Amino acid sequence: MERFEPMVAIDVDTKEAALKLFDQLAGDTNHTPIVKIGMELYYAFGPGIVKQAKQRGLAVFLDLKSYDIPNTVHRAMRVIGKLGVRYTTTHAAGGTEMLKAAKEGLVEGAHEAGLPEPKLLEITELTSIDENILKNEQHVDLPLIDVVKNYAQVAERAGLDGVICSAQEVEAIRTVTKPDFLCVTPGIRPNLSVHDDQKRVVTPAQARKLGSNGIVVGRPITQSDNPVAAYQAIRQAFMEGEE
Repeated sequence: MERFEPMVAIDVDTKEAALKLFDQLAGDTNHTPIVKIGMELYYAFGPGIVKQAKQRGLAVFLDLKSYDIPNTVHRAMRVIGKLGVRYTTTHAAGGTEMLKAAKEGLVEGAHEAGLPEPKLLEITELTSIDENILKNEQHVDLPLIDVVKNYAQVAERAGLDGVICSAQEVEAIRTVTKPDFLCVTPGIRPNLSVHDDQKRVVTPAQARKLGSNGIVVGRPITQSDNPVAAYQAIRQAFMEGEE
């Protein structure tokens, strides 16, 4: 099974803090992580923040969760395809037509720029969503796991490369998708007593055992006194199966 370096969510509120983390993480010459640039950083600093990460030799997961009418998403993804990111995201709730438009735009942009095609991952249900929110706020009567499995099947049929999901859902997704379909899992906490605003959480070692291809970790690394050491410990637990 394909397994790749942990993704570090650079969810900080200043450019200086982001660049400091880029420099620290790029300095780990043995194992270079993938950095996840989300809405906060990208909306504040634009494509330049992606270039700053790439200049330091870091692979980029641009997590903007594109969600709009198909034509708009196609055009937005075409722009993202030209940035040279390795992964990006769109939202399952947009439907099959939007998902296909997202993939087509991403491929077009990458080809126009002479770059490798980024992997396109679908957001299923956020790891802050639980059964109570699903039923009482979204008015979905199906169990959350059935919703996620359906979203994964829709993504695969639309030509996407994988999904973002809780590690608790990976085994179920594997029963309805092909073996090379990627499952990337946020909600990773080395200490399960600390959830923050996440609800469906697991440890790095548990994510490995459950079959995650990649994990996304933010605060346990970025808010650590030693982000590189924290990353290395999480990486070992995930990549090498060490508790």
